[in-house]
Amino acid sequence: MTMHLARGLTTLNTRKRKKKPLTLKQIAQYEQDMRAHNKRMRQMHCHNLQMNLEEYVAYVRGESKPRKQESREIYKPTENAPYTRTTEHIPSLDSGVGFAPKKEPMKYTGTLIKGIATMHKSNAVPITSREEAIAVSTMRRG
Repeated sequence: MTMHLARGLTTLNTRKRKKKPLTLKQIAQYEQDMRAHNKRMRQMHCHNLQMNLEEYVAYVRGESKPRKQESREIYKPTENAPYTRTTEHIPSLDSGVGFAPKKEPMKYTGTLIKGIATMHKSNAVPITSREEAIAVSTMRRG
């Protein structure tokens, strides 16, 4: 069985609500929060994100739109730029040192570990000697 709405009713409410006017207490709280926000922005070296009270209230209440980023000019080198490289390729310094042979990979020969024992439930423990095997086997029984 499906549920239907009566004719003319909708679940979407597209009407914008009116904002209530601010009280003096709310303005004081917003001012305190704005100062803390501006202090954080200065500490993070984001001085361009500091706001005055009207901008901050609009920001907090969701009424402001994000600022557009300033368009940056793309650097185009000129013919007489003083810091451009004139040579095409500069070879790196070869001092003759720095050769290191490849390290031999470690391989297990199979002589150290005798077997694998189960100590507690499914805890697998490597056994390297006969004494360890005896110790693990008697550990459960006491």
